[in-house]
Amino acid sequence: MPLPRYIIVTLALIAPCLRPLAAAPADGDWPTYLGNKERSLYSSLTQISRKNVSQLEVAWTYETGDKGEYQANNLVVNGVLYTPTSKRRIIALNAATGKELWVWNPAKERSGEGHARQRGLVFWESDTGKEKRLFTAVRNDLFALDPKTGTVIRQFGENGSVNLGTGLNTPGVLYKDTLILGGKGGKGSVRALDVRTGEQRWIFHLIPGPGEVGYDTWPKDAYKTATGAMPWCGQSLDEERGIVYIATKTAEPDFYGGKRHGMNLFANCVLALNANTGERLWHYQIVHHDLQDKDLPCPPVLLTVTHEGKKIDAVAQGTKHGLLFVFDRVTGEPLWPIEEKPVPASDLVGEQAWPTQPFPTKPAPLMRQRYTEADASDLSPETHQLTLDRIRASPNFGPFAAPSLRETVMFPGYDGGMEWGGGAADPDGIYYVNINEMPWLMQMVETKHADGTPLVPGERDYKVYCAACHGLEKKGNVIANFPSLIDIGKRKTRAEIELITRQGGGRMPGYATMPEAKRAAIIDYILSEAVAPSASLPRESTPDNVSKAAEPSYAFAGFRRWLDPEGYPAIKPPWGTLNAVDLNTGEIKWKVPLGEYPELTARGIPPTGTENYGGPVVTASGLLFIGATADETFRAFDKDTGNVLWKATLPFSGTAAPSTYMAGGKQYVVISAGGGKSNRPSGGSLVAFALPN
Repeated sequence: MPLPRYIIVTLALIAPCLRPLAAAPADGDWPTYLGNKERSLYSSLTQISRKNVSQLEVAWTYETGDKGEYQANNLVVNGVLYTPTSKRRIIALNAATGKELWVWNPAKERSGEGHARQRGLVFWESDTGKEKRLFTAVRNDLFALDPKTGTVIRQFGENGSVNLGTGLNTPGVLYKDTLILGGKGGKGSVRALDVRTGEQRWIFHLIPGPGEVGYDTWPKDAYKTATGAMPWCGQSLDEERGIVYIATKTAEPDFYGGKRHGMNLFANCVLALNANTGERLWHYQIVHHDLQDKDLPCPPVLLTVTHEGKKIDAVAQGTKHGLLFVFDRVTGEPLWPIEEKPVPASDLVGEQAWPTQPFPTKPAPLMRQRYTEADASDLSPETHQLTLDRIRASPNFGPFAAPSLRETVMFPGYDGGMEWGGGAADPDGIYYVNINEMPWLMQMVETKHADGTPLVPGERDYKVYCAACHGLEKKGNVIANFPSLIDIGKRKTRAEIELITRQGGGRMPGYATMPEAKRAAIIDYILSEAVAPSASLPRESTPDNVSKAAEPSYAFAGFRRWLDPEGYPAIKPPWGTLNAVDLNTGEIKWKVPLGEYPELTARGIPPTGTENYGGPVVTASGLLFIGATADETFRAFDKDTGNVLWKATLPFSGTAAPSTYMAGGKQYVVISAGGGKSNRPSGGSLVAFALPN
């Protein structure tokens, strides 16, 4: 049974309330994803300071040899740096020199080689120090490795791995000898596994069944077939209290909810669970019945603030629409009132958009919430007129525009606002986060032929499940880095395609729970194998109260950034910012552009900021380190003012959160530079900086 509210509050009152954030250990390791289990990206190291940061130079570099979206926040334990590559290989390096110690390649394991972004690992050590494990995931399999040698620990799970039935791009969090993790595809759940055996200790279903809280926020028996709500962005942990915090994604399909009427708990929620049992303590849904792919993009950040004269242990959750929600982490009460405000209704047949959405009264939005005519690009008179004409034809209706057959400008955009890089927090209660201000285009299409004839089996489901990424015509999306499926049968066998649809691959999540008939029909369509409408493969079932003729059928037309003719975001700058928010008061402390385009600066245009991916690290010496930008630059900011104190050019964009650590008496800052976002070149470089000897 969940703990009663009065017990939770009592525990909060007797817990030490003046303790600082957990930081890197005294020896200067970076042993946990995002620095600590609070996910605060904070380091207590001070050797690199405001006074000497301008002297930073490259200490060593390492080429992984794997190109792709290399987004790893690297671990450093006992002088060894562990990094996962974009092909899911694990590499151990001497943290002081960058010398390779060992490489693990999953190609010979049952998972096979991986091809997907991986943002981190989990390092576990027993209380005695005699047992150590490094956890990584490839496709649907979770592996346990020996951190000394990189060999698979065969006593874990089935011959060294546990099949999760879902992929992972963000690591789990450790509580004692339990690994708590989510996933990125299939039915939503949070699971806890024994670190020694891989045995499941508890599971929390994010799509509730009968008798469970939230069951009535879905159609009857939706739990049998519904998918989504997976907590792909990671978890945070209050270790002293034994509470794990979960941020969840959208229910599926992302843009049409006609078959999932209701609020859809626990999609788009912050959840507090008992880390021992998985029982729900409290939750707050940040988007009701999501129709805009506003999955919570970053893990909750735990910090301590002074609120109305009292020390409060809080949890801060960022969103794609640039809003920051802050709660008492024990009770779930918001620190400032949250208002439900009306949002646009849907004009799609069968859709029931939720009439209101929550907006915090503090902090203020960290980005513009509407694209108006005043926001038309001002790079040139020609660009200004073109963007003005487009916004008049395809107006923006704020962050919760209901999907429609009519094209609209989606702003805030699909990639944020805030994104998976998340925010950093220091013991003073200041939260630091980078923001995107990119416009995108949103449009739905009817999944019927122009002459009204029905689609062949597989065509409709392709448009619902696949077209958002691979395009309605199977041509892919070069800008968003989604591959074409045209002539896919010449590049892969049917068996290989079936495996990818189950396990996932690249940026694609797995659909392990999809009915086999539906999967087969989609693959038939992808391979352009003729299937007569009378084929034995069944069509998607229709609710009893909807006739076949009236059955609503819509698909998302695909992710499209709105760029001007020169290739820049079609909106007045800034296009990317770095922000400091005082969560003691709820006030924005400072905001500065993050990134620039030198060619625009040469034209006399002030720094615009760029689209950015990957979070910041804040240190006790007053520095804020961040890559993230599309200009292949790594920067250090003054955390009190937002002034740039140092910058260096990277071989590729540093779309990853940095790590900082001590090795051999010297402080290093290391970042994975893989590029691949914002249509920039991709690679697989690891670059470490330190002060000169």
